Amino acid sequence: MSNHVYKKVDLIGSSSVSVTEAIETAIVRASKTMRNLEWFEVDQIRGHIKDGAVAHYQVVMKVGFRIEDTQ
Repeated sequence: MSNHVYKKVDLIGSSSVSVTEAIETAIVRASKTMRNLEWFEVDQIRGHIKDGAVAHYQVVMKVGFRIEDTQ
């Protein structure tokens, strides 16, 4: 087993349905252009209120990915 090095990047996902969908949307989209995604941590949850109801969710998260070995 080799030692690994990871990098974290910030992602912001949004959804009009739920916090969970906001997270999943961001991860699915990021996985199209980034390799080795392995974990995430949610930093902030916020949203937009319209006419007294939640209209939109926004989740700020850090996503960790493993840096590939060059060997």
